[in-house]
Amino acid sequence: MSVDRILVVDDEEPIREIVCSMLQNASYQCEHACSGVEALAILRNDKNFQLVLTDLMMPELDGAGLLEVIKLQHQDLPVVMVTAVHDISVALAAIRNGAYDYLLKPFEREQLLAVVRRALEAYHLRVQNRIHQSNLEALVEQRTQELRETIMQLERSYDVTLEALGDALDLKDAETEGHSRRVTAYTIEIARAMGIDPDTMRILARGAFLHDIGKMAIPDAILRKPNHLNEKEQQIMRGHSYLGYRMLKKIPFLTEAAEIVYAHQEHWDGTGYPRGMKGEEIPMGARIFAVADTLDAITSNRPYRPARSVNKARAEILEWSGRQFDPFVVNAFLTIPATVWESLHSEINSQNEHFCYSEHLSNEVASVKKESLDGNQSGTTACGGGVAEAP
Repeated sequence: MSVDRILVVDDEEPIREIVCSMLQNASYQCEHACSGVEALAILRNDKNFQLVLTDLMMPELDGAGLLEVIKLQHQDLPVVMVTAVHDISVALAAIRNGAYDYLLKPFEREQLLAVVRRALEAYHLRVQNRIHQSNLEALVEQRTQELRETIMQLERSYDVTLEALGDALDLKDAETEGHSRRVTAYTIEIARAMGIDPDTMRILARGAFLHDIGKMAIPDAILRKPNHLNEKEQQIMRGHSYLGYRMLKKIPFLTEAAEIVYAHQEHWDGTGYPRGMKGEEIPMGARIFAVADTLDAITSNRPYRPARSVNKARAEILEWSGRQFDPFVVNAFLTIPATVWESLHSEINSQNEHFCYSEHLSNEVASVKKESLDGNQSGTTACGGGVAEAP
């Protein structure tokens, strides 16, 4: 165990020698200084002192001045004041200013050693507490990092689960195979243009990917019917929004995404379903999805018509701004060049594996966008008529 080191400060040499002798005989290491200025120079060059024992009345820099500097530069270092002034107010003032204790001259050896022992015990306790606090903070940081990594692993597992759900839906509704992946990418791109933060974007993307999950509960006879649905069948089909919401709302990490699923067929002017929500009553994610969904519907092949161009889709979406679509979302959509949507459509359709929202998809969207912008900067807005459609 290391020996405690004490710095004795007094302008009278005999007193310094006597005090140091007492301390050394008690197995402490001791050094001395003749003034506050010399003591500060020693402390600057040597940080390994556990206690300062200083006289109060000294030339140049007295004990009170020395105490003030030590409290600023060496916060853990205790200071014991020694004074020959038999005025308790002086000692109390020193303690109020940060001194650990005081000794009145003349003092006995046992008095000196008792004060020194208490001061050193306080010093070591303070240091141990600081070390403990530092170790505790390091442990908390370590546990926090482990928790972050665990959450990331869980989110990756969640996304794998979502991919499986998307694959299952594609198998059930082959007519729109790949639709969920495309509208997810389109939703991400519009959200980027609107400046939406990454955490919210993740929720939007999951809602977009799972928007049709309620169709898992729709009878195949209706879902795969080649002809037009009758009124009763249409009502059953329209129930997929609520069915999807019920499937997802009890899953903690999909609670917010479930709201997008529930509202993804609502219209800005209140003519949508299932609740007839209007304007900003509709969740922002559902408003963004509505544009992405219609873009994919128009630019994808259907049994009853071939795919139409992105410019045609842009024109129809613009035509229905303020009725089916949020004008703010439409404006953001129109700032994105047509070549970006064409590249995304081609890139996602060429993927061999199905995937839902993840950092990979987000980066993929950004990469495709950059390549598109590098290749074509025109991005003109086409205008025209027609009714925006959904799959």
